[in-house]
Amino acid sequence: MTSPGTRADADAEDLDVEEALALVRENPGHGSHGSHGRRDGHGGHGGHGGHGGQGAPTPHHPADARHQATPWPEARATAERAARTAARAARRTPVAVPLDAALGLTLAAPLAALTDLPSFDTSAMDGWAVAGPGPWAVRDEGVLAGHAAPAPLIDGEAVRIATGARIPPDTTAVLRTEHGRSDERGRLHPTREVVHGQDIRPRGQECRSGDQLLPVGALATPAVLGLAAAAGYDTLTAVPRPRVDVLVLGDELLTQGLPHDGLIRDALGPMLPPWLRALGAEVRTVRRIGDDAKALHRAVTTSEADLIVTTGGTAAGPVDHVHPTLRRIGAELLVDGVKARPGHPMLLARLKDDQHLVGLPGNPLAAVSGLLTLAEPLLRTLAARPAPEPYTLPLRDAVHGHPYDTRLVPVVLRGEGAVPLHYNGPAMLRGIAAADALAVVPPGGARSGQEAELLDLPWATGGIGVCFT
Repeated sequence: MTSPGTRADADAEDLDVEEALALVRENPGHGSHGSHGRRDGHGGHGGHGGHGGQGAPTPHHPADARHQATPWPEARATAERAARTAARAARRTPVAVPLDAALGLTLAAPLAALTDLPSFDTSAMDGWAVAGPGPWAVRDEGVLAGHAAPAPLIDGEAVRIATGARIPPDTTAVLRTEHGRSDERGRLHPTREVVHGQDIRPRGQECRSGDQLLPVGALATPAVLGLAAAAGYDTLTAVPRPRVDVLVLGDELLTQGLPHDGLIRDALGPMLPPWLRALGAEVRTVRRIGDDAKALHRAVTTSEADLIVTTGGTAAGPVDHVHPTLRRIGAELLVDGVKARPGHPMLLARLKDDQHLVGLPGNPLAAVSGLLTLAEPLLRTLAARPAPEPYTLPLRDAVHGHPYDTRLVPVVLRGEGAVPLHYNGPAMLRGIAAADALAVVPPGGARSGQEAELLDLPWATGGIGVCFT
């Protein structure tokens, strides 16, 4: 990462454009319905590969228009509040989900044991079940896991037993294989002291039937799925995943092959669905709308998803149709621009009491910024997932800042520090593809060694957020 004053020319030019366009608003008298500049460096319309025109600022707009955007922390809090309101309005019914489909869901009912664990006395080791003091005469047949209850032992008797097998009645202890030897008469002798009850897991050692194992609100991790299965469950009662429809806007986007003739590859269509799934959503559909206002209106008004995510078209150009569509349907703009770079023209709108739309800028890293700023807290709250604990790490290098806005910069975590990555322009994915997290850089920038808040990427944390299917 370059330090202040030593930025690459491309980065400097990009920031100059951002600063100019941050001053531009459409119809300032309309308050929250204003735009944030025509296709700025953070993905106005469909610029998924950094493509898209740069409209000139309108000179008569007020110089303080940039301050009408929502501060970054407030935007995230607004998304959380919107989701809580939607959840109350929808009164979403808990669902019974098979264990193999429940990873990442939140329990909507306590997990109570349906049986004792273990449900019978079992052997904790391979060896012999023995009765009374040794030496012992060993039965010919052994006891294996999954077989019917074995016959009782009498004092002076032993039987071969496998881990997990049912303990015969009247067993004193289990003698591990490595702790026994046989004499010339075939009698079993211990090589160390035998303690009553050793290596026997008694019935109900872990829990009794009816014990609460986990409360409402627990996250279904892989270990929780295993515990539920052991406790007798085939399904879990959980909060349903929020349903998401993704609408990809832009006539200039290709779905295959190399860019050519002014057309560019769509990076967001392949990237957003698995990312949204990692945030706990059920992605119902991904539709490519192009620059068609009627198609966008039809897709928005016919969607039954909890959240609609659009890409591009959030600025004020001739083919930026998101704002006009929202006005046409009477949507309530909760966030109309955020003091964040990249991603300044992101937006959040309430379409119905229980339905929202997040408008992402078209440039890839700007879209990621919008995803983590607005979609993540909204989806997390709808899914009743716990909020991640905020944490900070010192930056290994200085990061230049925007004069007024928060910057989100890809970083890799190394030891006790975060290393800022190059290729962090709004149209770039090279940095975020290698990143572990995004560093939250305050206005004005951060010096080397300064603590910065980090936003983990779901697949980089090793957490259960990595559920892409």
